[in-house]
Amino acid sequence: MLLPALVAFSYGDLTADQVRWLHDTLRLEEGTPRTEGYGSKSSIAHRVFTDGMSDHLVLELGRVGENTWAFSLYFEGERPLAETVESHRMLFRNLIEQLDLSILEITPAATADEVFVASPQPGDNVEGGVGVYWDLPYKELEQAWSHLGLRKDAPREVKAVKLRELMSFPIWSVAPEPLRSQAEEFLRDT
Repeated sequence: MLLPALVAFSYGDLTADQVRWLHDTLRLEEGTPRTEGYGSKSSIAHRVFTDGMSDHLVLELGRVGENTWAFSLYFEGERPLAETVESHRMLFRNLIEQLDLSILEITPAATADEVFVASPQPGDNVEGGVGVYWDLPYKELEQAWSHLGLRKDAPREVKAVKLRELMSFPIWSVAPEPLRSQAEEFLRDT
């Protein structure tokens, strides 16, 4: 079973020549979408390789809708070396920059600009928290990280972005006091 080690979503228009260039740059064969597993529906092309630690790794280019592009590194067996993941993070960021695409999200995020933050939607501003209640299963900040899609060892700046996002929603007005105090203290120290 393939698991994602790194996924970079970006947004923008690419020409057929630019997509061909991506295939060449990433050494992907055109017309080789991955057909099974997580994320396979968006797959355009992939290739399998190894870093010496993992049973095998899969480098993939995917497309979601018209203008969203996914650069992914999957693994089977042992998690790839941190150096492998970070070298692919730099590769993906460089490709996104060279193609003048916008980063939407890179998971797991290493910097604040790799975090997707949902824009508040109309109707999200419930006056005074009327009709809002806390039904989430945590009351402490340490328990909140996994709910926010983060590991406990995620970079502090990434945690701060996700925490500010949570605090922007109406539900925050009724969050348990220990969580609110710990969140404010965490952001003060950031």
